[in-house]
Amino acid sequence: MENVSFRALVAREGEDKTFTRSIETRNIEDLPEGDVVIRVLYSSVNYKDALSASGNRGVTRNFPHTPGIDAAGTVEEDASGRFSPGDEALVTGYDLGMNTSGGLAEFIRVPADWVVRLPAGLTLKESMIYGTAGFTAALSVRRLTTAGVKPGDGEVLVTGASGGVGSIAMRILAKLGYTVVAAAGLMDESEFAKYEKKLEDLGASRVIPASEVDDTSGKLMLKPVWPNAIDTVGGNVLATVVKSTAYGGFVTTCGNAAGHELDLNVYPFILRGVSLLGVDSVECPMEPRLEVWEKLAGEWKLDNLEELSAEVSLEEVEERIQLLLAKASKGRTVVKIQP
Repeated sequence: MENVSFRALVAREGEDKTFTRSIETRNIEDLPEGDVVIRVLYSSVNYKDALSASGNRGVTRNFPHTPGIDAAGTVEEDASGRFSPGDEALVTGYDLGMNTSGGLAEFIRVPADWVVRLPAGLTLKESMIYGTAGFTAALSVRRLTTAGVKPGDGEVLVTGASGGVGSIAMRILAKLGYTVVAAAGLMDESEFAKYEKKLEDLGASRVIPASEVDDTSGKLMLKPVWPNAIDTVGGNVLATVVKSTAYGGFVTTCGNAAGHELDLNVYPFILRGVSLLGVDSVECPMEPRLEVWEKLAGEWKLDNLEELSAEVSLEEVEERIQLLLAKASKGRTVVKIQP
């Protein structure tokens, strides 16, 4: 492919160790080695992107860098021969947007093993409304269903239900007939009342404040309340959920917004038979990855997907990054990359 120039969001480190972001012109030859060049039409903005764009070395080691852990568009060329020019495709996870130039740009170049052909039933924009958040939510639901949890088995608690992963997990569960309890982490009472109604409209049978699943008593076990749960925030919330899960229950875990440490003891596991199921969307093997995307395009596809997201331009991404860093962002943000 000829050395085409394109626009990209680039984060740079200054001499004073601060980080700035701007839209710059780059060239195809600036991209890392890979099999597949994709013209990116849509991306999204995630918390991990905000961390990368602000210099978090746990996400991105070297700068300047283009963040964006999600990308969807059309194949320009593929040295592996798996895809043809014009094929619609998406990439989420792996190293995209972390140490590999990411989707907040008009082009990416990645290994063919990272690329998912867009499933029938999804548009490119819809795939980015889901993005990593929706894919992680669906993986969490898949972990429960493959463990044998059925709609008639009682309530499923979803923590972080006002966030991207939690809100999509809640809607998928409701679509499949599960009774969902949403735990929303909103402290202000008037704000909670507003989101309580919204979460009920999205499929929650009832809504509780996050404080109800954030026990600080130090007790080793709590009253068994939840038959099964999807936790999206980690930390003490996850510990509380595990300690209050009923006998034989399953709890999935996929996030650490509330902390990466987990203060637990063995009693929920050896006295109640609780199972803690890890969910990883980054290195998920291709077989379950394809299965989940097919479900998101088919039987698990949510009605009115547009309601879950706001669309912004590449130039408007900076505002969304600031909201994410301030933990003031709600729902999903889709980025229309091509002007």
